[in-house]
Amino acid sequence: MSNTISTADGKRGYPLPLGPSILPEGINFAIFSRNAKQVELVIDVQEEGQERVRHSYPLQPGYNRTGDIWHILLPFHRQKISYGYRINGQSAPEESGTLFNDQNILIDPYAKMLTPRKWGERADYGQRPCCQFPDHSFNWQGDKPLKIPLEETIIYELHVRGFTRSPTSQTQYPGTYKAIIDKIPYLKSLGITAVELMPIAEFNENENPFTNPFTKEKLKDFWGYNSLNFFALKSGYAADSAHPLQEFKELVLALHQAGIEIFLDIVFNHTGEGDYNGPTTSFRGIDNPIYYLLDPESRQYMNFSGCGNTMNCNHPIVRELIRNVLRYWVIEMHVDGFRFDLASILGRDKQGNVLPDPPMLEVIAEDPILRDTKIIAEAWDAAGLYQVGSFSTDSRWSEWNGKFRDDVRSFFAGHENSVQKLATRIAGSSDLYQASSRGPSNSINLITSHDGFTLYDLVSYEQKYNEANGENNLDGENHNISWNSGVEGETSSTEINRLRLRRIKSMVLTLLLSQGVPMLTAGDEFGFSQKGNNNVWCQDNETAWLDWSLAEKNSDLLRFVQKCIALRKEHRVFQRTRFFSDIDAPGHPEITWQSLTPSTTDWSPTCHHLAFLLDGTKQQDSHFFIMLNGSRKNSVTFTLPHPPSDDPREIRKWYKIIDTAGQSPEDFTELDFATCLAGDSTLPVEPMAVVVLQAG
Repeated sequence: MSNTISTADGKRGYPLPLGPSILPEGINFAIFSRNAKQVELVIDVQEEGQERVRHSYPLQPGYNRTGDIWHILLPFHRQKISYGYRINGQSAPEESGTLFNDQNILIDPYAKMLTPRKWGERADYGQRPCCQFPDHSFNWQGDKPLKIPLEETIIYELHVRGFTRSPTSQTQYPGTYKAIIDKIPYLKSLGITAVELMPIAEFNENENPFTNPFTKEKLKDFWGYNSLNFFALKSGYAADSAHPLQEFKELVLALHQAGIEIFLDIVFNHTGEGDYNGPTTSFRGIDNPIYYLLDPESRQYMNFSGCGNTMNCNHPIVRELIRNVLRYWVIEMHVDGFRFDLASILGRDKQGNVLPDPPMLEVIAEDPILRDTKIIAEAWDAAGLYQVGSFSTDSRWSEWNGKFRDDVRSFFAGHENSVQKLATRIAGSSDLYQASSRGPSNSINLITSHDGFTLYDLVSYEQKYNEANGENNLDGENHNISWNSGVEGETSSTEINRLRLRRIKSMVLTLLLSQGVPMLTAGDEFGFSQKGNNNVWCQDNETAWLDWSLAEKNSDLLRFVQKCIALRKEHRVFQRTRFFSDIDAPGHPEITWQSLTPSTTDWSPTCHHLAFLLDGTKQQDSHFFIMLNGSRKNSVTFTLPHPPSDDPREIRKWYKIIDTAGQSPEDFTELDFATCLAGDSTLPVEPMAVVVLQAG
């Protein structure tokens, strides 16, 4: 590359919009920096068959600056260019928090694409111009948002690379967006309505300081919760890394054509720059005290994210950036929803205090472009702030319900004082959402997620085994609410393996028949294990790559999950938009709780069983009676109530359609072939099992 410095004069340009804009007379560049003294635009031009030529454009404060925006219009058109910024000013991190260094060539926060590279290839972020202009041309074939009602939504969380990277996936381009397209028939057969992709904004997977102590291999940032830029798509996830946008749009279109929405797990709470020891690639070098939360006295980074830095999300500049990012993914990429990682940080002010009415949350909820977009908060942060149920009073915001996760786990681990909590979660968590005039669908119910044990490991391990992560097993959650079913880890015991399978099926069934929006983690439906590692953020290997051979090996479990999803989708009684409110009203209550016999309840701490009747009359749906036994060892016998009926001459029967203790296919039986049971008859339920009756 030539070091030629161009003396060509650009025009003054325009301060808005931020980022690069292609105009008839050239390309306009605009970047915000309040505290900079000098800004220099650096452009590499790569003409076909020629060497790269570097052009440098110092922006004049009295000419190329409007307020805090630096801008220039240059007569570039069709050349293949990469650009970045050198920004200089006072570097006084302990005084003002500024950290300017004109040796860095910085990423424009509004760049829509970074230099494409394959997974694992060396990255030069911060060392050379790497912002590029994507080709957004694409035939969407009339694609439009599916707008699946939230109460009908079933979310499936997956990692783009880990989902198909294993050879067992039998895809042509494993670990890519294209490979997910190959798996769409599987996703349809499973029955989910939305995929939630773990972060796909560009990050540097090579920025991981840890080494596997067993193999001595340098570990990667596999998960990607360290964004370099919020607009730029991760090119390393593309089969053709030179054209990632085309491939991603093909994925979105194919999902929509299959009736499946796509959500993005998006990380605004911190960036990949980390603390002062981390790489300076963008925000820190552009205007550190604007983009990050700094302690007012020490000027050190406030670390509410657990990753070294925290974005200053309620600064107007950052708020506007976040809104534009979300609009871009909705308008240009056709995504249907977002899950906001550690979203409680979105509610902190510049001192780190929790705001009563955070502007950032209102900006997202009230934005007219995002009005039909699903918005889901992880309603806590890494500093102990836990806002499940109180994150926002706006009905637009749904939340990952960590209390649902914990209470279902407790019940099916045999813990005491869990029955009443479980009932509250099954009914939609009114204790969390009713006071703010929200409904059951504001609760995103989950038992597992990418963060923690898989469902198989939840019933197989009581301790985490993260030594391969290179942090002396100090990383990852210690409070897993898990029970190993009698033996730690793998076992040849038929009895224990049957118990584990029963518990998996019971928890999946409880998830899918509870009020609220269920979320499954990819691989749980066929018993995928991470061998007790509950924090595989750095495991780009078989530990975190889904083993698709399990879909065949554990086909009975997969069948059961498919059947349970289909049952939920078929019956409105499991998809309520309002809380149960007529328990004491005349007529049939829509839900009736029961202990072992009708008209009795037992909410005592030592109770380990629960039953409830769902009356589907008002929903014009079937009636269901569901019995759960959370005892580790003891079966319990329930006396069945009579199926609801307004006609005393009508004698209705119960049909046992599900028994998680049964062997396949008896664990899920079609109604026409199910065992018939009368009201007042008795039915035993085995330890850790769930039995479902449907009226007919």
